[in-house]
Amino acid sequence: MKKAFDFLIEKDHIFRQIVDTYGLPEVIPSRPEGFETLVLLILEQQVSIDSAKAAFLRIRQLVQEIKPENLIDLTEEEFRNLGVSRQKAKYIKSLSEAVLTQLIHLESLSSKNEEEIRSELIQLKGIGNWTIDIYLMFCLKKEDILPLGDVAVVTTMKELLELQDKSQMEDYAQNWAPYRTYASFLLWHYYLQKRGRKISYQY
Repeated sequence: MKKAFDFLIEKDHIFRQIVDTYGLPEVIPSRPEGFETLVLLILEQQVSIDSAKAAFLRIRQLVQEIKPENLIDLTEEEFRNLGVSRQKAKYIKSLSEAVLTQLIHLESLSSKNEEEIRSELIQLKGIGNWTIDIYLMFCLKKEDILPLGDVAVVTTMKELLELQDKSQMEDYAQNWAPYRTYASFLLWHYYLQKRGRKISYQY
């Protein structure tokens, strides 16, 4: 981790600016591999972290353990009462079915390369590039991921680099390889610190 941050600080002035202003992140995002985390990531799509966390905890309180066999038979009304939209309920049930029917083996992903992981996860309904990027970063510890579907990352690159187009951002961030994941952690750190926010990644 220190090697990655040292590389980035040396490579690009914006990271020196972030560290000089806010220091290094105290916590590096991490989550366990598997079904439960993917359910959480589905809930986090396009809503606040706090809102997703509340729904996640309500689900866990109801079923005790967030496992596919415990979620597959929940009704749309039950999900709605837990604060989960109809669309996300469908995504969660689809994921549950994929695991139960062995369409995907989540435990095998850690032994595969990034391209293989992406090709498997993208086939699942409701699992898009942002969800895959975060899973690769937080769970599988891939070091060179830039999640350009993430509002905080894109907003910070606009603020610090005056880049408006995602293709420009992607091209610029080639300079941060092979540590674009750690670059993203620093961009998140800046975004949160500037706004006086804290996030817990463990629920």
